[in-house]
Amino acid sequence: MPVNSTKNKNKIIVQKYGGTSVGDIEKMKIVAGRIISERDRGKQVVAVISAMGKTTDELLALARQVHKTPPAREMDLLLSVGEQISITLLSMILNTLGYPSISLLGYQAGIRTDGQFSNARIENVDKKNILKHLKTGKIVLVAGFQGISREGEITTLGRGGSDLTAVALAAILNADRCEIYTDVDGIFTADPRDFKKARLLSFISYSEMLELASEGAQIMQTRAVEVARKYNVPLVIRNTFKKNSGTWIMGDEKLEKIVITGIALDKQIDQIRINDYSKETENFLNIFGKLAEENVNIKIIVQGASSNGNKSISFLVSNENLDSVTRVLDELQSRRKNFFYEVDQDVAKISIVGSGIASTPGTAYRVFRALLENQIPIYSISTSEIKIACVVPEDLAETTVAILHDAFGLEHVKRRKIA
Repeated sequence: MPVNSTKNKNKIIVQKYGGTSVGDIEKMKIVAGRIISERDRGKQVVAVISAMGKTTDELLALARQVHKTPPAREMDLLLSVGEQISITLLSMILNTLGYPSISLLGYQAGIRTDGQFSNARIENVDKKNILKHLKTGKIVLVAGFQGISREGEITTLGRGGSDLTAVALAAILNADRCEIYTDVDGIFTADPRDFKKARLLSFISYSEMLELASEGAQIMQTRAVEVARKYNVPLVIRNTFKKNSGTWIMGDEKLEKIVITGIALDKQIDQIRINDYSKETENFLNIFGKLAEENVNIKIIVQGASSNGNKSISFLVSNENLDSVTRVLDELQSRRKNFFYEVDQDVAKISIVGSGIASTPGTAYRVFRALLENQIPIYSISTSEIKIACVVPEDLAETTVAILHDAFGLEHVKRRKIA
């Protein structure tokens, strides 16, 4: 996706408002006030809007009433309707208040995607139409979550896709910043809804945010963070209904490194355990190949082997992919005598993330000691330079978060911006 390297003289700001921010007309009026506030400061505003409240879930439920497995093309066409409702209503509110605005669907905003229904990727953005309307003084409202393929098909960008829409537009428009508005104050050291000691972070790096998002923190879509990091888009996450500074997401080199920044909890996972007594080394390769064909993303793989050559393997999958996984494994089990698998749905993944993990000896030891002292069993573990992830029993998930939060003193964590 090409980005204009020339600094934008007009100070364009891209804002994104999630479904909870536009859940009803009164909330839309609050959103309109935020947009107007920036417009009155002389900024050109492009606002990406999600579907109202639970609209997307309601549309999904309707589809499943008429079809067990709705065709992907028809689902994308159906789900794109939610954002169309939001942008038109908000545009009417702004126009009523005396601020000219125009609503644009994804294809009208120039968002071109590949042909993958339900999880499309943005290939490029033609910004001409947006710039044309900005030059006439209009506020531009863009339907999030959607685009159009080369074949002229409406496609959607996956759950949280409005984040991706906003970041992509901020990149292509060379915006001053991209503001993500939601119903929380920003990024916390842990989920504040489950853990009262969680502390609001003023700053977090792209890399840390990417790890937290991919490990279960449902504040931003992972792909949106990837695009922001690639094109160095300044991001800030704020509460739509409060006047607060929120959390800034920026380049790693601009922030001091701290050992642990935050903890992510993911309960939307299942653990698969496979035993293969055939001693055929290519069997697991075939399994992963078939799961890849089903677009199943696999996490934390642990392989074991006994002295007699029998092999076992375990891995995690999102519970929304469990049906696809069991279908593949059932088919393999029906053809192989020495192949067995089981599913454990009572697990959770706890991930601690921080830019200082790799450079701070003893971090893993502190994790293991804290869990051992509190008799928390660890089923499997995965590490990277800025992450340590553990799979634990689901009924001990919140307890585990609390133990690790206290063990690393995250209630008192502070961070400085150094550039």
